[in-house]
Amino acid sequence: MRRHPDWLKVKIGSGENFVRVKSLLRKAKLHTICEEAKCPNIAECFGNRIAVFLILGDACTRNCRYCNVKHGNPSPLNINEPKDVAESVKGLCLNYVVVTSVTRDDLEDGGAIYFHETVKEIKKLNSNCKVEVLIPDFKGNIDSVKTVMESRPDVVNHNIEVVEKLFPAIRPQGNYQISLNVLNSIKKIDKNMLTKSGFMIGLGENKDQIVKTMKDLRSINVDFLTVGQYLQPTRDHIEIKKYYTPEEFREFKDIALNLGFKHVESGPLVRSSYHAEKAIC
Repeated sequence: MRRHPDWLKVKIGSGENFVRVKSLLRKAKLHTICEEAKCPNIAECFGNRIAVFLILGDACTRNCRYCNVKHGNPSPLNINEPKDVAESVKGLCLNYVVVTSVTRDDLEDGGAIYFHETVKEIKKLNSNCKVEVLIPDFKGNIDSVKTVMESRPDVVNHNIEVVEKLFPAIRPQGNYQISLNVLNSIKKIDKNMLTKSGFMIGLGENKDQIVKTMKDLRSINVDFLTVGQYLQPTRDHIEIKKYYTPEEFREFKDIALNLGFKHVESGPLVRSSYHAEKAIC
C-alpha cells in the first residue's frame, strides 16, 4: 500500500456529534456507506450530523474491484428498515439525507420497493427533510426506477463510477450504457427531477476519457456531478494508478461547469454524497 500525498490526509473521527451518530446507528442496527466503504469524509460528515444510510443489508451481490462493501450472499431483508431509518433521521434532526443500498441482483425489483418505502417513511416523520436516493442500476429495469421515483425523492443519483473503457476490468457486472440509460430514464419519467452522477479517477483513465464521461452525462441532462480520487481500500483491491492534484481537480470542475452542470463537487476527497445538500439547499 503506497503512501498517500499530503493533500489526502484526513482527521480521525471524534467529538460529541461523531460519537452520537455512531451510537444511534448501532442502536438502530443500521448501516451507512460512510462506514462500509471507508469514506475519508466520515469525520466531517458525522461531526456535522450527516450520514448516508445503506439499506438492503450490508452484503452486495456484485464484486467491483474498487469497492470495500462486503460482497456475498445477502442476509434476509429487514421489513422494519424503512421505519428505522426514518426514526434515525428524526433523532439526528437531519435536514438532508442520502439513502443508498448494496446491489441486490437476487431481488426481482433490485430492492426498489425498499427505496420507495424508506423515502416515504422519512418524509412522513420529517416533513422538512430533503431526500436524495443513490440507486443501483437495477440491471436496467426501468420499472424499478419508476417505483423509486413514485416516492418523490428530491434528487435521484446513480453513479457511473468509472470511465467507459475501464468497465470490463473494474465493473465487470456493470454496463456503461445501462447506467446511462438509467439516468436518462429518470428525466423521461419526470423532466423536472434533479439527477446526479459521479465517478472516480486515478484508476488508469486519461483526461480525454474523463471529459468524454462528463459530456456523456450532460448529453442526458444530468444536473449534478461529483469527481473524486480513487483510494485503494485494501491490498486485495485494484491499485491506484495516479494521484490527481487539487489543481487538476479544480480544472475538471471548471470543465464540468462549462459543460452545463448546475453543481459540481470535484476534489481528492470528494465522494458521491459529499456536500450533497449544497446542490439544492
